[in-house]
Amino acid sequence: MSPVLACSAIGYFWARQGYAFDAEFIARLVLNVAAPCLMLATLSTVELDFEAFQRSAQACVLIALMMAALGYWLPPLLGDSVRVYLPSFVFPNVGNMGLPICMLAFGDEGLALALAFFMVLSVAHFPVGTLMAGGHAAGGVAAIVRMPILYAVLLAVLLLWQGWRLPAPVLNAAQLIGAMAIPLMLIALGVSLQRLQVRHWKKALTYSLARIVGGLAVGLLVCWLLGLDGVERGVVLLQSSMPVAVFNYLFAERFQRQPEAVAGVVVMSTVLSFISVPLLLWVLL
Repeated sequence: MSPVLACSAIGYFWARQGYAFDAEFIARLVLNVAAPCLMLATLSTVELDFEAFQRSAQACVLIALMMAALGYWLPPLLGDSVRVYLPSFVFPNVGNMGLPICMLAFGDEGLALALAFFMVLSVAHFPVGTLMAGGHAAGGVAAIVRMPILYAVLLAVLLLWQGWRLPAPVLNAAQLIGAMAIPLMLIALGVSLQRLQVRHWKKALTYSLARIVGGLAVGLLVCWLLGLDGVERGVVLLQSSMPVAVFNYLFAERFQRQPEAVAGVVVMSTVLSFISVPLLLWVLL
């Protein structure tokens, strides 16, 4: 966890000093350039069974559906809006935190399997997250088609399926550009933690525990259903128990769906994950 904490701390204290940080620019740079290059570079070089990659993607879909059921059921019981809190259950922080932790814990194989989670949720996050928060698809299929990460996913899956490798000049460029993805995501996470505020901390704590503990429980169930073990099981459990993604706050802010409430859950769940993730790693390793 120390590299994760170090990069996040850089972002936190950078923002605390009042230095400029364009979060939207960084998010677009990572999603549209760095992350696609990271996918291509990793899946072009790692020795990974294509079926294992498929199982990880399948596990992501099952976990997202089960967490959506929890996110649809719990808020009304607590007297809250489903539309405000549902995205926080469906879209955890499998990018900023999930990718580096899986890489540091399980190496390139863990990173490749974690990318399966990231691919599925990244392609779904903007149309589905926008639909949840705003009530309309904000561009629909056309918006998805314009996402560079979609084509990186398709090409990366083709490379993995056929066992192909990128030409050396292309691979070197992809590795160089992709290497900035994880540090930038973690620095952006630290900036967000400093800028966002927790209000109504009891409610934020309740939803944060539901996200992390519920995600872990659902991950265990999916691992049992799919018969996952070893690195596959470890990656699925880590990714399923990640805290709430910062993008959920951005959507809530854009469509004015109680952004202060979502910000509280983002911050509280992330702080809790600094405790829960080391404990889970201790068990898995």
